[in-house]
Amino acid sequence: MRRIREPDPALPEPGAGARAHSARVVAAIAGAIDAGGGFLPMRDYVALALHAPGLGYYAAGAHKLGAGGDFTTAPELSPLFATAIATQVAAILESTGRREIVELGAGTGRLAIDLLRALDAEGAAPARYAILETSPDLRERQRTAIARELPAWQARVAWLDAPPATIDGAVLMNEVLDAIPPHVVARIDGAWHERGVTVGRDGAFTLADRALADPALEAVARERFPPEGDYASEINLSAEALVEDLGRRLTHGAIVAIDYGFPRREYYHPERRAGTMMAHYRHRATSDPFVWPGLADLTAHVDFTAVAEAGARAGLGVAGFASQASFLIGCGILGKLAATGDPASGAYLREVSAVQTLLSPAEMGELFKVIALERGEAIRWPAFASGDASHRL
Repeated sequence: MRRIREPDPALPEPGAGARAHSARVVAAIAGAIDAGGGFLPMRDYVALALHAPGLGYYAAGAHKLGAGGDFTTAPELSPLFATAIATQVAAILESTGRREIVELGAGTGRLAIDLLRALDAEGAAPARYAILETSPDLRERQRTAIARELPAWQARVAWLDAPPATIDGAVLMNEVLDAIPPHVVARIDGAWHERGVTVGRDGAFTLADRALADPALEAVARERFPPEGDYASEINLSAEALVEDLGRRLTHGAIVAIDYGFPRREYYHPERRAGTMMAHYRHRATSDPFVWPGLADLTAHVDFTAVAEAGARAGLGVAGFASQASFLIGCGILGKLAATGDPASGAYLREVSAVQTLLSPAEMGELFKVIALERGEAIRWPAFASGDASHRL
């Protein structure tokens, strides 16, 4: 029997039911390792840990977002996040006849609810809001929340199993690309390896490397990695393929992706020799990918240069690239904050605290970036009025 490796004792201890669930996930992953001859590529390990039917982090029913979960996303902090973004989304919809919004990975549905409210208030609501959600648990939570908070919108919100054949409007991705399982490639003593998972002598999962057999993946690593020394990092061809596919489906409008990451020169910096993959468990982050498999989220930062290149292959141009702080300020979040009410009230002070988290360089303001890819040049982009860093891509 494979055992769960004991995590950092500083991390919270899961309950008996959660431990039993993690043990089932470990057994499923161990079976995949055995089937692969004792080695499972890191991309496949992450895919199983996050998405294995009925077992993976996003496929099972564990509480994930918010104070009681493992991490908090920007829409959960304040409705002002969506209210600000609505300014830019309205401009995108204006250029396309307000046809549709397609959101990937809608989480609890908070962004959809607050965004639709804000667009309604501006007289800029779309004809349809479509959500592409792979997690059955989250999809049900979204349905329930929208039925409770926006009952008039139930007939105009659709859930999709695959992207629409054509998209005419705005595509939104908030913290989606970071959760797509990446390859991990390592150059060791000049030789190229794929990093993966095996079972150690103690019966617990451990990292391992084997010769890289994919010449296309090796070519990408040679192009992106620093030229010298041992080095390991992620290459997310699946995320790039998703952006390219969405771009080809986009007939009019734009893709807006919000996530943590870097332009390529910073992502593959010579000093960042161990990659960016992290596990998130109960609002704590660790570089150990084997913390309670099935109970922890696994993410890797986004190479925004690769996102721009994927868009270009689909015929999209970069409308802008900015920090989250710059993007939200361009969308007028400070004015929207000022309009929320009495500056002495507790409600106002709570919004101030949330906006500070969204904008502060020490918190989400600089860590998170926003890239917009557009088809054509008819869209107004107030969001990038405060600064466009496209030259860094």
